[in-house]
Amino acid sequence: MKKDTPIIVRKRKKHKHAHHGGTWKIAYADFMTAMMAFFLVMWLLSQSDPTQREQIADYFRVPLKPALAQGNKTSLSDSVIPGGGDDLVKKDGEVFKKQMDAVSRQQALESLRQAKKKLQQMIQTDPRLNNFKSNILLTLTNDGLLIQITDSQNRPMFKIGSEIPESYMNGILQALVPLLNELPNKISLTGHTDSLPYSGGVGGYSNWELSTGRANAVRRVLVSAGLSDERFLRVIGNASHLPLEDVAPDDPRNRRISILVLSRSKEQAIRSETRSVQPVPEVPEMAEINGAQLKEVQGYTDGRE
Repeated sequence: MKKDTPIIVRKRKKHKHAHHGGTWKIAYADFMTAMMAFFLVMWLLSQSDPTQREQIADYFRVPLKPALAQGNKTSLSDSVIPGGGDDLVKKDGEVFKKQMDAVSRQQALESLRQAKKKLQQMIQTDPRLNNFKSNILLTLTNDGLLIQITDSQNRPMFKIGSEIPESYMNGILQALVPLLNELPNKISLTGHTDSLPYSGGVGGYSNWELSTGRANAVRRVLVSAGLSDERFLRVIGNASHLPLEDVAPDDPRNRRISILVLSRSKEQAIRSETRSVQPVPEVPEMAEINGAQLKEVQGYTDGRE
């Protein structure tokens, strides 16, 4: 090394660890916010029914679709199940589905109308029915085809004060079975009595039991004549509480059996009676109501706002 070569000395500065500032706080706050939102969503899902969960899921899949449908669902239908179609809100599919439903209802109504006409012809030709024209009432209603077999003053359909049908009542019911077998509809059987109190029973037996027993006796006759027991949706008795229109409550014509061949809408309404039952929410006992709440309740009972 030459003597005139300069010596270079490099001094390295020691870097002190600087404070990181508040960046980590922002990240932590974002994390906590996300966790709070997550647990809030989980709680909401636990409190909602399957239909509401499906609607929530649809919103997060494509939030624009409910907005275009002008509602809280991705479809313009009242049904939970979308109707299909290529448009975003499935309007075309819903229109088609409604049209098909209308056609189906019209076809079902037409089948009941044809059944009524056929039964009217049978009443004219079948000797089991021909002698009881005044005792058989036929009505086509929104609930279905109503066939009512009534008593008359001198011609009861059941033995007096009994659930046992007369022989000619058995013949009427047996004549109806082939026609009923042609229809896929479910059947509702209802027994009725007049307003005269039942005096032949013991142990509280009344018109309620008599009307129900007669309806069930009709079911047994129809089943033994070839009608499937699965066709019956319900068998009930109404005693004297639903008399015929414009007929005195004690008139013998109120002693009758109603055979209702159910329309689809009526069948669905009957089935939904038990499915739509909601329990009454619990209320706190009086001992758990504090003083302020008690004063508020007393204010309302006194008529004060």
